[in-house]
Amino acid sequence: MSRNRSAAGLAGRGRVGQAPNVSPARRRFPQFVKGLLGLGAVALLAGCSASDKPLDIFQGDGTESQTINDLQIPVFIIAIVIGVLVMAAVVFIVIKFRAKPGDDDLPPQTHGALSLELGWTLLPALLLAFVAVGTVVTIFDLADAPQDAMEIDVYGQQWWWGFEYDTNQDGEIDITTATEMIIPAGEPVIVNIRSRDVIHSFWIPALNGKKDAVPGRTHQLTIQADEPGIYRGQCTEFCGLSHGRMQMRVVALDRPDYDAWVENQMRDAATPTDAEAAAGLEVFQGQCTTCHQINGVDEVAFAAQVSGAAPNLTHLMTRSTFAGGIFELYDQANDGDPNYDLGGIPYNDLPEEGTFNRNQLEAWLRNPPAEKPMAPDPTQYSQYGRGMPNLNLSEQQIDQLVAYLETLK
Repeated sequence: MSRNRSAAGLAGRGRVGQAPNVSPARRRFPQFVKGLLGLGAVALLAGCSASDKPLDIFQGDGTESQTINDLQIPVFIIAIVIGVLVMAAVVFIVIKFRAKPGDDDLPPQTHGALSLELGWTLLPALLLAFVAVGTVVTIFDLADAPQDAMEIDVYGQQWWWGFEYDTNQDGEIDITTATEMIIPAGEPVIVNIRSRDVIHSFWIPALNGKKDAVPGRTHQLTIQADEPGIYRGQCTEFCGLSHGRMQMRVVALDRPDYDAWVENQMRDAATPTDAEAAAGLEVFQGQCTTCHQINGVDEVAFAAQVSGAAPNLTHLMTRSTFAGGIFELYDQANDGDPNYDLGGIPYNDLPEEGTFNRNQLEAWLRNPPAEKPMAPDPTQYSQYGRGMPNLNLSEQQIDQLVAYLETLK
């Protein structure tokens, strides 16, 4: 008899070697709490690590980006507070009202609690109204383009950005460059954003929000860099195989440095006098002028080129990047602060003082699709017509072409 009672008692408490019976809700509760804590830790780490990123949306350095921050920071704070309160309420409810052993009765049912219903209706409505009013005001502030601001035409194209300047406002393009847009610091600039093929999106988070580049349309955006510096950007609309490698930079210079840059960019490319560079010009004329243009060298009207046309290279060596902004043209450009530093060398002095990144440029000319994928099957590049193909240049041709490109200052 005692043996049977003992066995029955063991059966009631669970099998020998196993934990006592626990309700499913109580078993799930610790896992639920662990999940919440883990999610919070991930969010906290993500927030902490964002401050040192070149595309950090909270590092606004212009009038427009500060206007956006004035809206988004309060909204983020409200969202965090509400999220913490909701999570705390969920944890409290789970602990307070979880099922208890032997408790089979339904809890009291509440209907028609006017104060509760008004509370959870009016409070969210007021919060949404606050956010809506701030959003509408911010939208109108950002859409208010300044009068007499300089304008730059921006073109998105798989997978690089082109910039055109009409410096004297006579309707003629005076400067065509790529990957890096140069602006005067402390002055508003209106960018006219367009696309030559598919939909792209122009985004320099430190200067303003993003704006889509749509074929057949022109979208305007105002940017202003309060201080000289380099501001990173990225295409934010999926546009094909190398979308993630369609980068750009805005370089803000003091007005005297900007004027000096404009004066240099207005010049045609000089004719090379060095024998190897002159041979490189012949390689360029034979292999590259179908897509690339150098002012003063076999000029081809850009409008006559296909959608896969490539950047204007007239003053290539005055830029800090190439290949759609993914490779540094000078080794020092990777040093220092990731946002604004070029190794301590002034931007206009890069061609003379910078250490030319020859190895990377040679690797690019040797096999561009290996460095930046541009077609699902590189052997069938011709049927896609996007990006730079493998020209199968010899090592001698590469050396000659690099020697010529080094003269484009």
